[in-house]
Amino acid sequence: MRALLLVALGGAIGASGRWATGLAVTRLAGTRYPFATFAVNVIGSLLIGLVLEATERPGLFAAEIRLAVATGLLGAFTTFSTFSFETLRLIRGGEYGPALLNAVGSVVVCLGACALGVGLARLVTR
Repeated sequence: MRALLLVALGGAIGASGRWATGLAVTRLAGTRYPFATFAVNVIGSLLIGLVLEATERPGLFAAEIRLAVATGLLGAFTTFSTFSFETLRLIRGGEYGPALLNAVGSVVVCLGACALGVGLARLVTR
């Protein structure tokens, strides 16, 4: 039961963070290209790399922290389903270039952000 509550609490924080980040990015960048989803997924990829790598060391963080942050908070914060829908919407609208940029760019940049997070965690936890 404790694990469920930790995931739920993390999820509430992550979903709220996603909503707030989406609003901020949309205000700055507009809505023509799905920058908000892109930003959330890049930030989430960076953080998941950082958190999961940092929590790999035994005794550094409690298992509950990993569960609440990685599964709850970041699981609710990032959004592959929205990424998929927005990319499909671009394709259906005949915007093939932006759709390709979103699909390839999201994968490449999110993988890079995750690798950066892992690298930062290794520096911090040495």
